[in-house]
Amino acid sequence: MLKLGEKGAILQRDKETYAVAPHIPCGVVTPELLRKIADTAEKYNARALKITGATRIAIVGIKEEDVDGVWAELGMAPGAAVGLCVRSVRACPGTTFCKLGQQDALGIGMKLDSQYHGLELPGKFKIAVSGCKINCAESWVRDLGLFGKPDGWTLVIGGNVGSNPRIARELASDLKDDQAIEKTAQVIAYYRENAKKGERVGKMIERMGFDTVSAALI
Repeated sequence: MLKLGEKGAILQRDKETYAVAPHIPCGVVTPELLRKIADTAEKYNARALKITGATRIAIVGIKEEDVDGVWAELGMAPGAAVGLCVRSVRACPGTTFCKLGQQDALGIGMKLDSQYHGLELPGKFKIAVSGCKINCAESWVRDLGLFGKPDGWTLVIGGNVGSNPRIARELASDLKDDQAIEKTAQVIAYYRENAKKGERVGKMIERMGFDTVSAALI
């Protein structure tokens, strides 16, 4: 029997109710999906709907006995909101919608999400893809970030927010789409092989030295 955490149910401050957050790749929704989430929240008397920092929609204030019913009603997979794995892949509208976009952030973000969301790793791992140097997806403060420029993608590693925030370091630039995806795979594989349990990318870089890490990845 699955534990509540394995069902994607997160205990709330009241110690009685739970929140569930279905996986919504790169935060792209349809009217039908919004209606389904709203109808489910209403059916199970949720206390709130909260758009999260990971561009998911959390249904907050669910009773323990209703968790299975909520998931059955939604028919969606849980978002990887906890655990040592690839969490969210954030992406801005990029060239799909934004007049300032210089690269296809949504296209690359969706590909990375389908490949890596929920992948178990030594530590929490967040990815962001921004279509231009304005960095609306906050790529500079993610374990791995991509942002677009006219000549291609710049890839940065080791950033994060939290109690000890840090800005990422640039690893590569002027990458074409396939190169950006390939370099991302290299970074994740290297991190998987070299990081200690619970160690974020930035901490691994701090321990090993950026020159050592970058030399292995260039």
